[in-house]
Amino acid sequence: MSTTTWTWILIAIVLILVVVGLVAAIKVVKQYEKGVLFRLGRLRGTREPGLRIIIPVVDVLHRISLRIVTMPIQSQGIITKDNVSVDVAAVAYFRVVDAVKSVIAIENVTAAINQIAQTTLRNVVGQHSLDEILAETDRINEDIRVILDRTTTVWGLEVTLVELKDIQLPETMKRAMARQAEAEREKRAKIINAEGEHLAASRLGEASDVMMAHPLALQLRNLQTLVELGVDKNSTVVFPAPLMSTIGELGSFLASEKAAAAAALTPAIPPQVEDAIPANPGAASSMRRGTPTPAGATRTP
Repeated sequence: MSTTTWTWILIAIVLILVVVGLVAAIKVVKQYEKGVLFRLGRLRGTREPGLRIIIPVVDVLHRISLRIVTMPIQSQGIITKDNVSVDVAAVAYFRVVDAVKSVIAIENVTAAINQIAQTTLRNVVGQHSLDEILAETDRINEDIRVILDRTTTVWGLEVTLVELKDIQLPETMKRAMARQAEAEREKRAKIINAEGEHLAASRLGEASDVMMAHPLALQLRNLQTLVELGVDKNSTVVFPAPLMSTIGELGSFLASEKAAAAAALTPAIPPQVEDAIPANPGAASSMRRGTPTPAGATRTP
């Protein structure tokens, strides 16, 4: 091969090396990332988003995502404070706040926080009873988040949220809780029924006081009851026992009212005329005819 051919081959190799070097030297840091630059193994600082140039082979650029990461926590078999076995699953949200610490302080951020989250979940949930786990979920979530955030701060992480996702109970416990809930509902129903009876008794007492002051009100209520019974066109007529006595009382009342009305219509006789009327009817008739009858004489009609 001639010298010219070797020259072109060398030029081509150089060009290829230059292109490869440029490709290796040009790095793009995305908007949601931050670059951590190492030169010959030593930290040289961070690089902001944009086009960045590094020295190939000499520099190493680690791009760290600053977005919030969703990490599911696997279901854990936990014994509660009141010795109930439950399976609890959760989900944690965290993000990197210090890119340098997340690279230098720990090797694998995701695996580390996953393991510490499982341990913290078991410890925190195990300190509560079953009723507290079901009723105070928000407080348990906050306790887990605070512990995880305090532990992972030295790793350059921030735990933003932890939520209990699923709580699995044994079948026997589910049946026991169902019976307890049913008994609680029955208790509430009985209390409400008793309160209704108490209120109804109070109202009935007030109604009886009104009927005692107005006796006919009870009879009107009886008549109303009879009307309600007759709505269905029944062939049987029911007469309450008080109604039969009331009919007699009503008749006596009407008779007394009629006598009082007759007495009011009869003209009153002045006392002088009443004194002048003799007790002997015969004398009275003689006086009406105007011929006095002598004493001891008999008048023939």
